[in-house]
Amino acid sequence: MGDPNYFNDKSETSLNNKKIFEKVARKCYLPANKMLLKMLKKYPEFKASFSITGTVLEQMELHMPEVLDSFKELVATGRIELLSETYYHSLSFLYSKKEFRHQVDLHKQKIKKLFGVVPEVFRNTELIYSNELGKEVESLGYKAIIAEGADHVLGWRSPNFLYKPVGTEGIRLLLKNYKLSDDIAFRFGSRDWAEFPLSAEKFGHWVSGHNGSGDVINLFMDYETFGEHQWEDTGIFKFLEALPKEILKHPDNDFVTPSEAADRFTARGELDVPNFMSWADVERDLSAWRSNEIQHEALRVIYSLQDEVLGTNDHDLIEDWRKLQTSDHFYYMCTKWFADGDVHKYFNPYQSPYDAFISYMNVIQDMKRRIILTRGKKKTRRIQVKALAGDAVEEA
Repeated sequence: MGDPNYFNDKSETSLNNKKIFEKVARKCYLPANKMLLKMLKKYPEFKASFSITGTVLEQMELHMPEVLDSFKELVATGRIELLSETYYHSLSFLYSKKEFRHQVDLHKQKIKKLFGVVPEVFRNTELIYSNELGKEVESLGYKAIIAEGADHVLGWRSPNFLYKPVGTEGIRLLLKNYKLSDDIAFRFGSRDWAEFPLSAEKFGHWVSGHNGSGDVINLFMDYETFGEHQWEDTGIFKFLEALPKEILKHPDNDFVTPSEAADRFTARGELDVPNFMSWADVERDLSAWRSNEIQHEALRVIYSLQDEVLGTNDHDLIEDWRKLQTSDHFYYMCTKWFADGDVHKYFNPYQSPYDAFISYMNVIQDMKRRIILTRGKKKTRRIQVKALAGDAVEEA
């Protein structure tokens, strides 16, 4: 059968996963974690949370264990909360509830094994959320779920309150304040932005300006914001270091983890989200992954293989199938090259969405070949066992 090596982990000439991980780790994870630890020691009130996929945790273990150690040191302070999500950062909830539950459980086990904690709050891939997901996550025992504070869902309401998902009993919905989050994540280093340069003092005033009109401001962003998306020379690390002091200047301000927010604040009514929303692109829907025929076809095919792949009981094959569910594969097939074009090109190894689709479908064809070969080997083993059993009967 050979080594399919779909994920380019062993190439010495290309920008493979190891090289990318090491680059981001040195620009973001290691310096940002060092900065956070310094902040935690300096400000006893400071707290934060992380949602880390199982695949990234595996890369830490494989390529740079010191990165994993730095996260462990943060979590050991008791003021960094780890969230739960799908192990493979997948869209599984949209296609297979069984696979979704399995990936959530795998992720929970990984977090428990590495950090000794059990997540209480759920964050779905790309903040994809709907009423249906809220009910499913509550059934899995979580106390809260994080979602996008999308204008088209909130209407006149504020993202700075907790809400009760429609159809649930006690789970709480925490919404991202995308305007304040994106000021850091996307606009911080932009010289064309009217608020450039953004200081921690200015941002602290913006946050404090919401006192009296909200309970909690949720700032969610890619961790790579610090050092990778916003390079060190933009002043992003200095901004981060100064932020707690500026936030805490106001006597009504403090920091809470998502689970603490769920315990402290009551829901300010129900929020009805019948259709899926996300934090991606200006539409904040599923169009980043499901807006054209090639994306739909790729998603249909990968999940149609579920029973066949799982039926092989082949660990490597199942692992590859699950890695092929990662949302990035379908993100690279997006043809919305307008306002969101630069975002879709980030770390994209393909020249076009169609190249991404062709490459993906070639891998799918090879996976189908492996399924057939695995079946053939299992059938051959069964025949051999029967033959041996027949010989034993004859000898007896």
